[in-house]
Amino acid sequence: MSENTKTMEISLLTDIGQKRSNNQDFVNKYDNKMGVPLVVLADGMGGHRAGNIASEMAVTNLGREWVNTEFTHLSQIRDWLIVHIEQENQKIYDLGQTDDYKGMGTTVEAVAVVANNIIFAHVGDSRVGFVHEGHYTQLTSDHSLVNELVKAGQLTEEEAAVHPQKNIITQSIGQATPVEIDLGVQPLEAGDTVLINSDGLTNMVSREEIEAIITDSALSLAEQAKVLVDTANNAGGLDNITVALVKFDQEDN
Repeated sequence: MSENTKTMEISLLTDIGQKRSNNQDFVNKYDNKMGVPLVVLADGMGGHRAGNIASEMAVTNLGREWVNTEFTHLSQIRDWLIVHIEQENQKIYDLGQTDDYKGMGTTVEAVAVVANNIIFAHVGDSRVGFVHEGHYTQLTSDHSLVNELVKAGQLTEEEAAVHPQKNIITQSIGQATPVEIDLGVQPLEAGDTVLINSDGLTNMVSREEIEAIITDSALSLAEQAKVLVDTANNAGGLDNITVALVKFDQEDN
């Protein structure tokens, strides 16, 4: 083992929130044959049970395929994510053509941890970011109507936050056309924490609150996840709330 081998801890938590009758978010972690973890988080949409089905399908199908791989290189994982997320898009689109599941779809965030890097795939308006030395950086850009308007200079961030159409997303798993997946790699250092979340967290909890909770060394990682969810619920909990935290630590050798 080299002196700078990273160890990591992962904590997952999902909550129905205060206003919804069911939880259409889904999150899980899967390890491949080489021990490389993949965290997949999805926020489903669609009437009745369709949203639950779409999010659970996306997560569990990707996980079922991932556990049989032996990938340890970022380029292999990147190619795998592109192929399998599009396959999932087609499966969910096909099921969404039936009466019971009409209009079903889901966001997806898939994050693999390889040595001291994460590689992520992003579709929709769930998010991947990380906290480094107390500062949160968002790594993904929401595939949402209001974010397109912000990027075009037609809305401010403040206007976007309260816009009546802020829930409309421009990309989802389950759409008729191929998804345009955003992919990225982020190197991490000891002490960094990755936050993967559904919009039920970040619509309710400010960047400053996220930074304060994740830098609170008195809390374990699981406790940080719970405080994030509790903070969203205390602010109104208007949506399902899901968080996944990945904490990097230096080994003492």
